Formats: sequence, structure tokens, C-alpha cells
Amino acid sequence: MFTGIIQSKAKLKKIITKKSNYTYVLESNLKLTKNDIGTSIAIDGVCLTLVKFQKLLSKNNLIFFNISPETLKISSFQKNKVGTILNLEKSLKFGDEIAGHFLQGHVDDTGIVLSVKNKKNSWIFWIKIKSKFKKYIINKGSIAINGVSLTINEIKKNKIRVDIIPHTFNKTNFKFLKKNTIVNLEYDLLMKFLKK
Repeated sequence: MFTGIIQSKAKLKKIITKKSNYTYVLESNLKLTKNDIGTSIAIDGVCLTLVKFQKLLSKNNLIFFNISPETLKISSFQKNKVGTILNLEKSLKFGDEIAGHFLQGHVDDTGIVLSVKNKKNSWIFWIKIKSKFKKYIINKGSIAINGVSLTINEIKKNKIRVDIIPHTFNKTNFKFLKKNTIVNLEYDLLMKFLKK
């Protein structure tokens, strides 16, 4: 489980493809120990297992994640290129503060950034979603975009508006998102259960 409160950013350094294996290698300043190997980390909202890490002289780490064909199919990962900046969040531990909303790291689909506009003390993003997922969104409800817990502030047909404050804009990869960027979406878990 995750909360959608991003702890760090990472740069995609390498994509390793060997036969059917697909591995992301990221450079990050996320603090890790050997005990973290095998644990879950959300990468742009996708729950992945840390399989290896390597300390660098810069005090950063190279961190390695295997990616399944299903994850490639449903997320933005198949479109990412070396140099892409990604959001990171380690999984919840007992006693951690719940500041966002509960996320599973099970991305439902991708959306497309339609526009980005700076207005006073925030950035306004309009995101296009697929019509079949409209049943999971409500005004002032929660959504995770690239693993960031956000509030839906407006809905127009199959478009949603989220407003990003400077703290979130600077701490996440939202500052790098532009028109036509593909983003990962995880709809609110409670809404999915209610609709089921």
C-alpha cells in the first residue's frame, strides 16, 4: 500500500531488454539498505519490486526493477525513454502517517495531458481519461496521477482537472509534464469497490 505522497524522484538511466526480461535501472537518492531488496516501491504509481541496488560515489543509488509484460501494456513505461524523471514512494510501514489516500500501486490505465497552465499559485492540468473509467471519478474525489495523490477539481465529459501547488510541482515530475505526455492513472480504491 502507498499514500501518493512522493518521497523522491529518479532518473531513468538504462532500459535492459534480454529475451523476455525487461529491467529499468534508475538513479535515485532514495535511502536504501540491503533489507529493502524484495520490497515494493511505487515508480510513477506502479508497484514494483526492488531486485538490486548499487551505491554510487555521488551518494545516489542505481536501483533495478524487473517489469512484466502486463505492466508494460497498461502503464506509460513502454513510452518512457532514458532520461525520463520518475516519482518514487516506498511502501507503507505500520505507524507511517497517511497524508494522501490509499493506493495499491495497481495502475488502471494511462491518461493524456491536454494542457498545463500556470495560474496564480498553482498549475492547472487537464487530463484526458478513457470514457469507460468515468464511473470511478467524482468532483472533489481522489485520483493518483503518476503516483501522486490528487483531488479532482472539475470534470468535463472524459476530461478531469487537477490543480498542483508549488510544493507538489517542484517535488514531483509534474514540472516536466507537457501537452500530450502520457501519465499513469490509479482510480480511487473505494470508488472501484463501490461500483463493483
